[in-house]
Amino acid sequence: MTLTQNFLGAAATLAISASAALADPALIFDLGGKFDKSFNEAAFAGAQRWAEETGGSYKEIELSSEAQREQALRRFAEAGNNPIVMTGFAFASALETVAADFPDTKFAIIDMVVDQPNVRSVVFNEHEGSYLVGVAAAMASDSGTVGFIGGMDIPLIRKFACGYVQGVKAANPDATVIQNMTGTTPAAWNDPVKGAELAKAQIAQGADIIYAAAGGTGVGVLQTAADEGILSIGVDSNQNHLHPGQVLTSMLKRVDVAVYDAFSQGEDLETGFNVLGVADGGIDYAVDEHNAEIFTDEIKAAVEEAKAAIIDGSIEVHDYMSDDSCPVS
Repeated sequence: MTLTQNFLGAAATLAISASAALADPALIFDLGGKFDKSFNEAAFAGAQRWAEETGGSYKEIELSSEAQREQALRRFAEAGNNPIVMTGFAFASALETVAADFPDTKFAIIDMVVDQPNVRSVVFNEHEGSYLVGVAAAMASDSGTVGFIGGMDIPLIRKFACGYVQGVKAANPDATVIQNMTGTTPAAWNDPVKGAELAKAQIAQGADIIYAAAGGTGVGVLQTAADEGILSIGVDSNQNHLHPGQVLTSMLKRVDVAVYDAFSQGEDLETGFNVLGVADGGIDYAVDEHNAEIFTDEIKAAVEEAKAAIIDGSIEVHDYMSDDSCPVS
């Protein structure tokens, strides 16, 4: 059974019991919380899978402020938890410091690279999956106008957007893609009201499908799309079930696999740089009973063709993180 710590306030948040079993792994969720129905929740699913399959236990914490990142890492390391997994690029600076102070503890950071000998850095080829759902969006759109709503305006989310636009344009060169970012601070990940407002604005401009890559903010985008009678595209976790028949598909970023693998390796965690993409199942798209009727055979065939081409190298999806320009717009 998972050993969950409930924390109210900064002091209680960091009161991680020193009596924790030394071998227990730990998971630190990014702002937005573990039940954001997206990125953090995927991490939680991976930890839960490990606990259920092994009978093991783990520690976890949900942050409420930026200031708690280093403190949480340090407290878990002091308590002997190993490995310690964290979700999100924003942990990088804190991890640089803490990893050096605890050389015998293994750490795993998702979505950022930290060059320390006891750190596993896990990144994803999100642009590949975004390309695939872009192809689907273009084929499913009746208006020829689709939307993208990102969370915090950072290169990582621009990477999603660029891949999406490239996929849309590959399927329909005449399509229009409207793009908006929610904000420039971490609050952008958990603002469903702002997500709803942006979705309504894009719908007013003719968008009939909107892809949300915005964490908890995306919940507001998907809800508004369903309310307004258009389709949406989910991200990170499979979000098809949130609005059956209204979510065209979800771009799957297997954060759950990254957490599960790290917990499974335990104190023997293999450190270094790890990339998960379409070719190894780290990135995919979702088809299930909730979207089977709207994700037609024609769309699936086109997306599968694109997927095979990405794997064999005949389609190269632009990586905004390597070159901060986008060849399509």
